[in-house]
Amino acid sequence: QVQLVESGGGLVQPGGSLRLSCTASRSIARFYAMGWYRQAPGKQRESVATITAGGSTNYRDSVKGRFTISRDYAKKTVYLQMNSLKPEDTAVYYCNAVENDRNTFWGQGTQVTVSS
Repeated sequence: QVQLVESGGGLVQPGGSLRLSCTASRSIARFYAMGWYRQAPGKQRESVATITAGGSTNYRDSVKGRFTISRDYAKKTVYLQMNSLKPEDTAVYYCNAVENDRNTFWGQGTQVTVSS
């Protein structure tokens, strides 16, 4: 089993920035991919950004140019830098790690609220 712990969420004004962190209980080098998902009230969970073991990244269209996913193997951590935040970015953000076809892990989520 792997534990994923998110941090960095909070309340920010429109146009502001936050950096989310997801720290794993063991090395992240074995994961096929890691990513960030979000779920707003009354909506389905959606993919925000992913990064593969090979370093390829993918972003949903609405965050391209504003969000950046990165990782630090030594710290066993994946980050999501979020700039130019908008009210529609408000959601609970979840960290995800895919080990293989059978094992996928989720963090407990961190709340991001964008409001003036």
